[in-house]
Amino acid sequence: MSANQQTWFGQPRGLTILFLTEMWEIFSYYGMRALLVYYMTKQLLIGQEKASLIYGTYVAVAYFTPIFGGLIADRWLGKRRAVIIGGGIMAAGHFMMTFEPLFYPALATIALGNGLFLPSLPSQIDGLYRPDDPRRGWAYNVYYVGINIGGFLAPLVCGTLGELYGWHWGFGAAGVGMLLGLVIYILGGKHLPDPVRAAKQALARTAPKAPAGKYRSTFILLFAVGLAVTVFRAAYEQFGNTLALWADVGIDRTIGSWTIPMTWFPSLNPLLVIMMTPLLLAHWSRRAQAGFAGSAMRKMALGALIVAAAYLLLTTVAFAAGTGRASWLWLALFFVVFTFGELYILPTGLGLFARLAPLGYGATTVAAWFLVITSGSLSAGIVGTLWGHISHAGFFAILTVISATAAAMLFALDRPIRRIEAARAAETIALNATLELA
Repeated sequence: MSANQQTWFGQPRGLTILFLTEMWEIFSYYGMRALLVYYMTKQLLIGQEKASLIYGTYVAVAYFTPIFGGLIADRWLGKRRAVIIGGGIMAAGHFMMTFEPLFYPALATIALGNGLFLPSLPSQIDGLYRPDDPRRGWAYNVYYVGINIGGFLAPLVCGTLGELYGWHWGFGAAGVGMLLGLVIYILGGKHLPDPVRAAKQALARTAPKAPAGKYRSTFILLFAVGLAVTVFRAAYEQFGNTLALWADVGIDRTIGSWTIPMTWFPSLNPLLVIMMTPLLLAHWSRRAQAGFAGSAMRKMALGALIVAAAYLLLTTVAFAAGTGRASWLWLALFFVVFTFGELYILPTGLGLFARLAPLGYGATTVAAWFLVITSGSLSAGIVGTLWGHISHAGFFAILTVISATAAAMLFALDRPIRRIEAARAAETIALNATLELA
């Protein structure tokens, strides 16, 4: 909490450290993923179906291991050591990818390291702020920018090196990126939540035993939020799936004699996140100063509604185009609206899970948020099977209804979530007061 006295860009300095650490971790992780399928099919000569299965299994495992990694961090290692150990294991896995015989062990190593790293880093953000600090609510939007910068740079650097100079150079660059993130994290450790204080908190938690089922309502509500976000992701995840197919067959991508590559449109998303986040944070800051900060659930519900509006736009455009092709400008406009909604719901949801985490379960609760990515991706795959059976306008109309349904579910959870947030803030304040006397 003392980090609040020293700020960079109006935020605790520790947030910049976590931002840069995550940026380089994402750079390494997505840099390797950008090369993975090409490496398997072109270098290792693995068949397309088997390569696709390996890729899907790897991604699923990488987002499943954080549940166990979060428990290990909360119960034994602590978040800081979990980040350092997990990041070191991931870096080793990336460098192992440069040796063909170590391909499968390398994938397993990266997935295991990710299990320790992924939930332990963002769960430290909340400790940088007082419970009544209005910046705490949108700190995760700043963190989210780091994710998108890393995701934007990864294919440009690692993909280019791998494709032009050899796959192993791309994997090596991913390993270097992970090491850079670790160096930043270790050198900036003085700006992060005090590990001694965290140890005192752990002792304070173990002294008085909480009554059985004390946090049951919290976990039930978080499960309900996760269910609503899973519904939302059934529509959200289509931008990398059926929306990419529509960009190929339903969009006129020509500008004069030049045709816009269809892979450029998804890259608009991270670019827009980077560009729009400062404007959105300035808007939220002005509202907070005026006393209209707004609850997390209402922000998330509004985000889902905005995404529903984006799909409603595509419904109208696809219906008007019929069997013809719509202008690429409509798809660009879609991504502007779509990304604006995303910024309201996804970073806010991550922050909500971190804030509502019961004492002693911070990393584990954040890991549960990342499990929603797995469940949401599976639901998106099921919804995506409808693409070839109905019209494009009809399919986008279904996505509109799904997003609006998720918005209604999130809005219905507003009051109970606010009660839990108030109780958790009071609990944190009381524990801090106890620690000050200790």
